[in-house]
Amino acid sequence: MTALFRSFWRSLTGQERAAPAETPPPVTPRPASATTLALEIAPNDPLVLYFQSAPGAVDVETLRIDSPAVQALKAARVKLAMPLVSQGNLIGLLCMGPRLSEQDYTTEDRGLLSNLASQAAPAVRVAQLVRQQRIEAQARERIEQELRVARLIQQTLLPQTLPDLPGWQIATHYQPAQAVGGDFYDFIYLADGRVGFIIGDVTDKGVPAALVMATTRAILRGAAGRLLSPGEVLERTNELLCPDIPPKMFVTCLYAILDPASGRLHYANAGHDLPYWRHAAGVTEMRATGMPLGLMPGMSYEEREVRLELGDSVLLYSDGLVEAHSPTREMFGFPRLGALVGQHSGGEALIPHLLDQLTAFTGPEWEQEDDTTLVVLQRASRPTPSPDAELRVGRGGGGEDRSLQADAWPMLAQFSLSSEPGNERQAMARVAEMVKDLNLPPARLDKLKTAVAEATMNAIEHGNRNRAELPVDIRVLTSEAPAAVAVQISDHGGGKPMPEPGTPDLDAKLAGLQSPRGWGLFLIEKMVDEMNTASDDVHHTIELILYLSGGPDAHPTA
Repeated sequence: MTALFRSFWRSLTGQERAAPAETPPPVTPRPASATTLALEIAPNDPLVLYFQSAPGAVDVETLRIDSPAVQALKAARVKLAMPLVSQGNLIGLLCMGPRLSEQDYTTEDRGLLSNLASQAAPAVRVAQLVRQQRIEAQARERIEQELRVARLIQQTLLPQTLPDLPGWQIATHYQPAQAVGGDFYDFIYLADGRVGFIIGDVTDKGVPAALVMATTRAILRGAAGRLLSPGEVLERTNELLCPDIPPKMFVTCLYAILDPASGRLHYANAGHDLPYWRHAAGVTEMRATGMPLGLMPGMSYEEREVRLELGDSVLLYSDGLVEAHSPTREMFGFPRLGALVGQHSGGEALIPHLLDQLTAFTGPEWEQEDDTTLVVLQRASRPTPSPDAELRVGRGGGGEDRSLQADAWPMLAQFSLSSEPGNERQAMARVAEMVKDLNLPPARLDKLKTAVAEATMNAIEHGNRNRAELPVDIRVLTSEAPAAVAVQISDHGGGKPMPEPGTPDLDAKLAGLQSPRGWGLFLIEKMVDEMNTASDDVHHTIELILYLSGGPDAHPTA
């Protein structure tokens, strides 16, 4: 290899390269005799085709091609150019300037240059591909980061809390088909105590739809703050949206104003899917005519009104639900949705019921085609207490049945978590942080953390069936007499009783005689001083009570 390099050096410079000495002699600096040639050759330059077919090194001075690249090579005093070709594509050049010896390049020089080019071309091509992949990966990462930021911004535009209206149940669901979407919903709190409900859908998906969604939401909020009529709000929004909305895009939107005291729902519709009103006589589509927003200026919007009685409910939704397809390309459809609304009692439990039906209809391989948004409004019925209305499993000192004991205690804090595996660790950590000032002994704090984690995991897996859109609600309460802390964990698994805490029997389990269902409750019960549960048609709640210094039944403190 050393002999080859020396031969190459001698052929290029006309002089022998001295072998390296043990102590290098002093070097007198002198101006560099070589420069790096930066040359970009356009893909349509005639020189590209010539180099792709050139058999070896090319004498640049002999080229008679009308080419900007040839002129640049000659201007740089390039004498010999060896094309680097990989898989028929020109990927670079080895350019040689005048020899220092002022002699012509020999056949040996050209052969050595050809051998060098044959080895360099694949290496250069690999380097180019690696660089290209790195650039593409960085671009993808940048786009993904921008989409994450866009999704976070869009989520902050959606209501963070639901209206708290005594006597009313309100529930929502929002799932974009892509990282960001064009669906939106909103609540407008008016000065006279009424509440506006907005649901909309921008044509198209992704970032363009999300930008139009944000603009439309801002215009609607501004108009709703000054205009009392739903029709007038839609008219004003349409006038402001028309000049600026991108071509071939528009927004369907429904705006309804609820008077919580009377149950009157006053609404106007800009081309949106018709809401379903479930009442004692059946299910009715809430019709009102009006063109989508952003299509044409000068539009007017019909206004209508219904009165919701006790037990009545209204479903607002986007077309992502009704236009979903089964594996056989059958559409979910409006008739199916109307029938499901009529068969269900309504309220917040309607949303998981509809999503279950959608999952069963589309199958496990379904890829969401459009954004899906649901808003449910129900005027709650008067409570009718009965022995079955609340299931009680109290495990106090005497073994008697009890309801939740801590409902009247002062609340220390509350929070919600999505029903995703692993969030039980977050619940455990947050509860521990909230009770740290109570100075629980470490052993009892560990027991509380274990019980909270197990109860939250049960709520995620069994109550909410790992549906991320269903929250697990956690409340931490305290009491001075007796000195105690309580943690209440609620899921959306109501409508069926919770299992009794079962004493684990491994032999019976292995023999198939015992199900492990209820073993978690057994563990929880052993970790705390009291465990109480309650259920209704919607929720399961488990209450964990730990006395700070021994409870009524003289539980140990560590």
